[in-house]
Amino acid sequence: MQHADSLIWISGATEGIGLGLSRNVPYPGARVINLSRRAHPVIESVHLDLADPSSWDAVAAHFRETLAGFRGKRAIFVQNAHLKGMTGFAGEVPVADYARDLTANMVAPIRLGEAYLRALIDSGYGGEAGLVMMSSASARSPYEGQSVYCAGKAALEMWVRVVRRELRQRAREHVWVTAVRPGFVDTGLTRHVAAMADRDYPVASMLRGQIERREGVMDIDTAARQIWAALPTDRSLLSFGEQVQVDRAGGAA
Repeated sequence: MQHADSLIWISGATEGIGLGLSRNVPYPGARVINLSRRAHPVIESVHLDLADPSSWDAVAAHFRETLAGFRGKRAIFVQNAHLKGMTGFAGEVPVADYARDLTANMVAPIRLGEAYLRALIDSGYGGEAGLVMMSSASARSPYEGQSVYCAGKAALEMWVRVVRRELRQRAREHVWVTAVRPGFVDTGLTRHVAAMADRDYPVASMLRGQIERREGVMDIDTAARQIWAALPTDRSLLSFGEQVQVDRAGGAA
């Protein structure tokens, strides 16, 4: 695979949307690399722990080393990984859990995205280069019990918007960056938060009902195929059937 025409990194490719993305890559013969705490049973894997900054540095070194000798047609990194962290109201969850979530789900994705772009620039790679940052409708919807998750996704989307402007300023037309809101997808993470108590996550019972009724819910392969079909893109945000939280009076929150 050292001479593959396409080089695809997917963080969190062992489950959920990441797994769907890994098994629906549309580029024949691509070298697909999983970045996660668990090794993928089929594809190449590199260790990444979102809660461990030392592993971010190791992944950054891997980006640099791999891109230094790459002469294929395209290189794409999909930052999809998410640590199943706490769900609860700010000031009520354990301090250590809150701090871990801030590190893993707000800081790590942006650090990894920047490390990939830095490796691209330093390598001088001139083929198609893409960066996909997995976001959520939570970037615009204030879900009680998910303060870190919502803030992290909002920060990620603004980071994408700013970076796109910076790339244009530097005339790096071969690099595209986008955020993706994949819609309501049946994943381990979705079921994890749906199983929470409504006291700590007020929409949990609603999510459970939707999953049980299969109401507007996509499987991971359908979601992955939709995402791949939309890439590459010149848009800062791709949104697929997102849900938007409303306030108690029924208006947009």
